[in-house]
Amino acid sequence: MRHLKLPKLPRPRLPRLPRTRAGQRRAVQGFVLLCVLALLPSTWMYVVTGDRLRTTADAPRTEVAVVFGAGLWNGEPSPYLANRLDAAAELYRAGRVEVVLVTGDNSREEYDEPDAMRTYLSGHGVPDGHIVSDYAGFDTWDSCVRAKKIFGVDRAVLISQGFHIRRAVALCQQAGIESYGVGVDAKHDVTWYYGGAREILAAGKAALDAVFQPDPRFLGPKEPGIGQALAEAGE
Repeated sequence: MRHLKLPKLPRPRLPRLPRTRAGQRRAVQGFVLLCVLALLPSTWMYVVTGDRLRTTADAPRTEVAVVFGAGLWNGEPSPYLANRLDAAAELYRAGRVEVVLVTGDNSREEYDEPDAMRTYLSGHGVPDGHIVSDYAGFDTWDSCVRAKKIFGVDRAVLISQGFHIRRAVALCQQAGIESYGVGVDAKHDVTWYYGGAREILAAGKAALDAVFQPDPRFLGPKEPGIGQALAEAGE
């Protein structure tokens, strides 16, 4: 049996450190500069949101709470999303909010975050008429812009996990909504650590969204849902 002789692949070349002291100094300075640039978006978020984070116990009274989608498991809210919805229901029962805007992904017929969120809230003490659905909340920036431009939200309490809430508040502030954030507790499992690591990259996109303010993937016409729900809540 003949054996094929495979060609030798060239070994990858590792980057070499500069040999001169001046070159080494420039390399270190470049590395430090890259680290600073990478941390700037996160620093911006912390500065913008410094005094705007609350708990369910001391959240300001507002007409609207916004809950961001966090995935479905077999058509039901994931544990992370259920925690967010529990916090929204708690705020509603305490009389701190009157209407809950649920914003998530419904880009596919078989995947409907907002309706799953609505069903969950309805089963936890929030009347269906006091829940408004945004079916085009494909990411945080889209949800914030649509809350402002499509649903007419000017002031809101935002609800998400702690690793995401600062980005949500910063972007909604940039979109023109006076925002306060409630960061709900979560088990520090693999998903939590993944979410925290992902936020480092997401902070860069958030900074770009804040600067360039792109239109959402889908904007659409204005919707009267918030006004109608508030009218029903005031009856």
